[in-house]
Amino acid sequence: MTGLFGDDLPELARPVSAPNLSTAVRQRRVEADDSRDDFPTPPWATRAVLRRLGISGGTCREPAANRGHMVRPLREVFDAVEASDVEDYGAGFAVRDYLAGGLPSVVDWTFTNPPFVLAEAFIERAIETSRRGVAVIVRSAFVEGGGRYERLFGPRPPTAVFQFVERVVMHGGVMREPGVRYWDPEKNNGEGQPRGGWRTPSTATAYCWIVWDRDRPTPPWGDASFGWIPPCRRELERPGDYPEAPEGLAILD
Repeated sequence: MTGLFGDDLPELARPVSAPNLSTAVRQRRVEADDSRDDFPTPPWATRAVLRRLGISGGTCREPAANRGHMVRPLREVFDAVEASDVEDYGAGFAVRDYLAGGLPSVVDWTFTNPPFVLAEAFIERAIETSRRGVAVIVRSAFVEGGGRYERLFGPRPPTAVFQFVERVVMHGGVMREPGVRYWDPEKNNGEGQPRGGWRTPSTATAYCWIVWDRDRPTPPWGDASFGWIPPCRRELERPGDYPEAPEGLAILD
């Protein structure tokens, strides 16, 4: 399985400015190394790559299933979806450490939003236990880095990277509906002003899907194909995608 997967521009002159404290910048996805990395994936973002890959039927595993927001669209196209997580979020999934013990049984596909600091290990295990392919949604910055290239992308080159054109809003521990304002008691309104205020869900973090697809081998030189995921959120959202309480579980049929 290893073999298959296996010029500077001049800086523009500009005046020195104050740090950018916009809501988008301050809502970057930054987690401590020991964090659960609890960032639920909006269902539309999973539907976008499923449509791009043209998947229909077969078996799938989601080993970081969280509250089930990725499981929801996976069940729409796969015949069976095995969902688990190292934490019990109350969705009824098996509580299992994906990286502990022997390899799990083989499935057709593995789809997941892996914990950032464990993403390489998740991908390696997924490749070893997926008959047809693996797809992970990660911060776009994940594709950078010489070390990661030597450990992962060089030996196991992906077949495709699909970059979202529009932002995929993921907030820690909650699933917020884009465009629907929420009250943030920690909003900083300036020195001497009371904290708290309304926000609209936003993010400064860009995301992409990285795919290893056995039906679409990479070129001999190991370069993944690159594609855009054009704006499609409104088209791919479905009734029931967003729980009434932002911290709530996905609605699963």
